[in-house]
Amino acid sequence: MPRRVLTGRVTSDKMDKTVTVLVDRRIMHPLYKKFIRRSKKYAAHDEQNECKIGDTVRIEECAPISKRKTWTVITRNGAALGGTDAAPAQATA
Repeated sequence: MPRRVLTGRVTSDKMDKTVTVLVDRRIMHPLYKKFIRRSKKYAAHDEQNECKIGDTVRIEECAPISKRKTWTVITRNGAALGGTDAAPAQATA
């Protein structure tokens, strides 16, 4: 079964190796047929503590890491995390 991937905004990075991600979705109201916004917060694993508040991230479903944490961050602001691309960019900056 494929893993779910969601896109959201980081709302908290106070925890060690964990970020809170707010994911918005639009649904149609069954009676009034108007689109309304629903949001949910997910705790996601961020191994290198690279994500900051306000970043747009993509999170992927994974095996449970802790009681609340079953998601992991795969990209931050469009760039992959923890890959070989990220290391040279940080070394030159």
